[in-house]
Amino acid sequence: MEEYYDYEKFAILYVDDEEKSLKYFGRAFEGQFRVLTAANAQEGFRLLEQHKNEIGLLITDQRMPGEKGVQLLERARQLCPRVVRVLVTAYSDLDAAIDAVNTGAIYKYVTKPWDIPQLETTLKRGLEFFIVQQERDQLLREKLSVLHNMMMTDYVMRLGILAAGLGHHVRNPLVAIRTFLDLAPSKLREEQVDLEQLRNPNFWKEFHSVAQAQVKRITELLSDLGEAAEKPSFLFQDRVQVGEVVTDVLRTMQRQLAEKRIVVDNQMPVTLPSLFVDRKKFHRLFELLLKDEISSLPAGSRVSLRARASAPVGDSDSEVQLEIQDDGPGLSQDALHSVFDPFFLRRDDPKELGINLMACYFIVHHHGGKIEVRSRPGGGTTFLITFPVNPQSRPAGQDEQDFLSKVFLNEALWERLLSGN
Repeated sequence: MEEYYDYEKFAILYVDDEEKSLKYFGRAFEGQFRVLTAANAQEGFRLLEQHKNEIGLLITDQRMPGEKGVQLLERARQLCPRVVRVLVTAYSDLDAAIDAVNTGAIYKYVTKPWDIPQLETTLKRGLEFFIVQQERDQLLREKLSVLHNMMMTDYVMRLGILAAGLGHHVRNPLVAIRTFLDLAPSKLREEQVDLEQLRNPNFWKEFHSVAQAQVKRITELLSDLGEAAEKPSFLFQDRVQVGEVVTDVLRTMQRQLAEKRIVVDNQMPVTLPSLFVDRKKFHRLFELLLKDEISSLPAGSRVSLRARASAPVGDSDSEVQLEIQDDGPGLSQDALHSVFDPFFLRRDDPKELGINLMACYFIVHHHGGKIEVRSRPGGGTTFLITFPVNPQSRPAGQDEQDFLSKVFLNEALWERLLSGN
C-alpha cells in the first residue's frame, strides 16, 4: 500500500543563474510542489533564512558566478541541517558532486539536461525523506516528554510514599517539640522568669518564634507531600466552573497578594464548559499555583489568568486549556527541566522549596491532564494546563497507544526510505 504524502506541505527552493532553467523548472513542477526560485547563491541563502521553517528541499546548480552550488549547500547545512540538499551538475562536474555526496553535504545529485520524470521522482523522494525526518523528530520529542513525565511521576510517587511512611514517625516528635514551644512562655511565667531581665531578651523571643515557624513548616511539608501523592479515587463527581473556582481562590488569597502588591488579571471566560473534578484538589491547585507566584515574584508583579475550550462540549476529546502567565524574571532552559522537582528553587531563597509545583503536577496528573511550563530569562513564566472536561470519558492509555502506533508506523517508513524501496 503506497503512503500518501502532502508534497506541498514544504517548499522546494531552486537556485540557478540561468533564467530559462528557473522558468522551465517552475513550469514543470509548480502544479505538484511549492516552488521558490533564486538567481544566485546569495539570493537563495537569503530566501532560505526567511523561509527556513517552510523549505524542505534545496536544489541548486553547481556552476554559477561567484559562490558555487556546493558552497551554498554547505552554508545551507549549517543553517538548516535537516533540509534535503540536491546538486545539479554537468558531467564535467561529477567529481565535485561525488565529493559533496561523500562528505555529507548533499542528499543526491542530478545532471543536466534533466529527465523530468526522473527529477520528479528525486524531488518526491527527497521531500518524503524530509517529512519522515520531521515526523521522527516530533515523535522523539514526544517520547522524551512521555519519559520525562513517567520519571517525574515515579519520582514524586516515591517521595509521597516516603513522606507517608515517615510522616507518622516524624509527626510524633514534632508534636512533642511544638507542645514544648507552645507551653514555654507560660512555664517561664510560672517560674517567675522575667524575660526582659535576660542579657539578650530579643534573641530568645526571636528564637522561639523561628522554631515554632520551622516546626509548622516541616509539618506542612510532610502533609503536602503525602496529600499530593495519595492514590486518587478516579471518581470525579464534582462539577465546577473554572472561573468560579479561580474567583473564590483569589478572594481567599487577597491579603497575601496585596501584601506583595501582585496584581492578578483574571480573564477566565464565563462560557467555559463545566469540569468534572475532585473539588478539593482542584481548588487546591489554584491555591498552590498562586502561592508559588507570590513566593517567587518580586513585589509589584502581574499575573494573568486565561482559558479556552479546545473542542465542543460533549466531544469525547473536549478539553479546557488554562494559561497562568507572569511578568517575573523567568527561568533558564536548564531550570525548566527541574521546575516540578520538590527541591527546586524558583528564586534564591532556601526557605521556598518547589513542593507547591510538585503538588500541582500531581493534581493535574490525577485528573488526566497535562501541565507544561514555558519560560526564558527576563521574559516571565507561563504555566499551560490542559484538563479533560470529563476524565472518565477517556479510555486509559489512549494517548500512549496512539503514540506507539505512530512510532512503529514511521519506523517502517524510515526503514523503507533508507533501503530505497
